Amino acid sequence: MRTLTPVASYPLCPIVSFELCRQASNKLFFPCNISEKLAKASRVHKTYQLKAGFWESIKSGILNNNTTQVVEPPSALPEEEEEPLPKEFVLIEKTEPDGTVEEILFSSGGDIDVYDLQTLCDKVGWPRRPLSKLAAALKNSYMVATLHSVRKSPGSEGNDQKKLIGMARATSDHAFNATIWDVLVDPGYQGQGLGKALVEKLIRALLQRDIGNISLFADSQVVEFYQNLGFEPDPEGIKGMFWYPKY
Repeated sequence: MRTLTPVASYPLCPIVSFELCRQASNKLFFPCNISEKLAKASRVHKTYQLKAGFWESIKSGILNNNTTQVVEPPSALPEEEEEPLPKEFVLIEKTEPDGTVEEILFSSGGDIDVYDLQTLCDKVGWPRRPLSKLAAALKNSYMVATLHSVRKSPGSEGNDQKKLIGMARATSDHAFNATIWDVLVDPGYQGQGLGKALVEKLIRALLQRDIGNISLFADSQVVEFYQNLGFEPDPEGIKGMFWYPKY
């Protein structure tokens, strides 16, 4: 029987793998109420309260018209400072009966091999895409978050087995907005809360870079999954619009 040691605490939830950008019926989601734990990361030294609608914040950035105001909290109130999220850390550690230790590593440093990614896409049943385009998508992403399994057997120091088991990436204008794409988890590791942790940590990393408007495309079968993470479809009546070439 395995011993499971969570290094970071997350509630377990079903993981659903899917390809965000390949179906025209996808819904465009925006975060309406990101949990307080994640929202704290958006400011380390200052706390702001935005008095503007979501759509106004997208159109005007932060301060571009009179309807958007920033209110500083009273200086007498203590401000909670949250430790910045490290680029790589152990998310979960498992110990097997034979003494083998498996660590699940989260990284937001974008260290990913395109061939490993193609293998992971094959496992979840995604259609193959040209390797050159996969490489370009990774290179041009604002942030690439990964989950790796690292297995350490007793007496085999220096011969750790490392494999890619999860990924999510985000594109951004580097100022206000980001969109999350290509969230996937190895089927052998689904059902352990890893997909939830992956998206939560990616959101937190974006908030720490002061990116406040985060959207994604969700297939119908994972709408509830993202709503549980604070995303809301069509906030304030906003609709995702798609243009396709007509042949």
